[in-house]
Amino acid sequence: MGQGWDVHRIVAGRPLILGGVAIPCEFGLEGHSDADVLSHAITDALLGALALGDIGMHFPDTDPKWRGADSLQFLRHASDLATAKGFSIVNVDSTVILERPKLKDYRLAIREKLAETLSLDLDRMSVKFKTAEKLGPVGEGRSAEAHAIAALCQRP
Repeated sequence: MGQGWDVHRIVAGRPLILGGVAIPCEFGLEGHSDADVLSHAITDALLGALALGDIGMHFPDTDPKWRGADSLQFLRHASDLATAKGFSIVNVDSTVILERPKLKDYRLAIREKLAETLSLDLDRMSVKFKTAEKLGPVGEGRSAEAHAIAALCQRP
């Protein structure tokens, strides 16, 4: 098992990418890569389950080659590491915490994109959406968070 968490500041002038899906919105998330907070949290959950550190160790934000990078490649990397170590992903459970926009209409597209990236059956990829009930930086519309848990099993 591994757990992941990520947070990014909300900024104007950037696309909002969640789980590799562009969400129509007047703001996006600040970050060195595409700032896909959901993909980052899931990547960290997978790396954690493998005891291989965190996303920053594998893709440092000080390296210019990762500027604007598609975060799905980080997720693929973590999945490939699991395979190389003899593990299969059993399932992933994730939650995005963002005050707005409402994301329910994008759930299936996000789940499909993540499941495809991880070579995972759709029924093993959970994505939930919550607000922070107007509390703290997320609730005040200043940031977005994502949490994830990944379960792996050793292949025979």
